[in-house]
Amino acid sequence: MPDAPATDGWAVDVVLCIDVTGSMSPVLKQVKEGALSFHGRLKAVMARRGMDIGRMRLRVIAFRDFGADRDRAIERTSFLDLPEQTAQFAEFIAGLKATGGGDVPESGLEALALAVRSPWSARNESNGDRRHIVVLFTDAPAHPLGRHTPRRRAAKSPSDRPPWWSSRRRSGSSASPEDYDVYPRSLDELHDQWGREGQDGAVMDQSAKRLLIFAPEQKPWRDIAETWDKTLFVPSVAGTGLKEIALDEVISTIARNL
Repeated sequence: MPDAPATDGWAVDVVLCIDVTGSMSPVLKQVKEGALSFHGRLKAVMARRGMDIGRMRLRVIAFRDFGADRDRAIERTSFLDLPEQTAQFAEFIAGLKATGGGDVPESGLEALALAVRSPWSARNESNGDRRHIVVLFTDAPAHPLGRHTPRRRAAKSPSDRPPWWSSRRRSGSSASPEDYDVYPRSLDELHDQWGREGQDGAVMDQSAKRLLIFAPEQKPWRDIAETWDKTLFVPSVAGTGLKEIALDEVISTIARNL
């Protein structure tokens, strides 16, 4: 099959890492309400800045706590093309429930690790510039990688869900190593995957990557903001469900950082 023609304009991939524990009901509701208009609103903001989106893909990684929620700790989609797959995006968001979480810290670093290793668009898929953006929402600190992180976790979803619901849909009995999520064992290893000067192991395109963190000023979020390049940190009040973060602010922040 021949390769798809490269798109004109910006190719923008966005991964939303969303804390869906109980206290996050307010921001989860906002994301649900904004699902159908996300592409149009971002495209309009970028147009006002003289930037045209040729292709936009959106992925959602919802997380709870591996220590308390186990098989419900991660739910995610593959990349969805917007606006063509807006209905699928909305269906996934509607199915998320803000529940669980156990203790205060959550598995936000595991979600960030999955986002970093997403199947981002390649250079030959766009005639214009590309951006690979990770946006993380949480009102809690994160467990250190390795504390509750599974060494190798089957990346599967229930058989009654459509293919885009999860990036892989193999049964546990037949899964090969490629059908498993493999997480870094430390924050330093995750930093290497994000990419930093003088270190090997980066999996992100260093010119395209951007990270926006909406989180309380607690570990590890402030540390990441201070040490990772191309990262913006917007502090929130712990345990409030990010009530002060509106979708308009998220979209404006994304556009400003392209």
